[in-house]
Amino acid sequence: QVQLVESGGGLVQAGGSLRLSCAASGRTFSRYHMGWFRQAPGKERDFVAVISRSGGTDYADSVKGRFTISRDNAKNTVYLQMNSLKPEDTAVYYCAADGGAIAPKSGSRYDYWGPGTQVTVSS
Repeated sequence: QVQLVESGGGLVQAGGSLRLSCAASGRTFSRYHMGWFRQAPGKERDFVAVISRSGGTDYADSVKGRFTISRDNAKNTVYLQMNSLKPEDTAVYYCAADGGAIAPKSGSRYDYWGPGTQVTVSS
């Protein structure tokens, strides 16, 4: 079992930055691929970024060059640094953990989810 809790969301002006954190419980955090997803009102949940257990990363095209995912296995925490934020980045952001062989981009592949943190970008 892995429990995830996101933090760091809030209200920011367009062009600003936020850093989201996701703290995981348990002693096997390093064995999981960790992903960030987001869901805007009335829309489906979308993939944002993933970091594999070995540290490889991948991003949605919409956030490439602006967002950076990282992890600190000693702190059981994954981060999402978000720069140059746009109003269209407004959403609830979720972190998720997957213990499979390959770091997935599909939310259906993930085993554990946090409750989410709201990010609102004003224009």
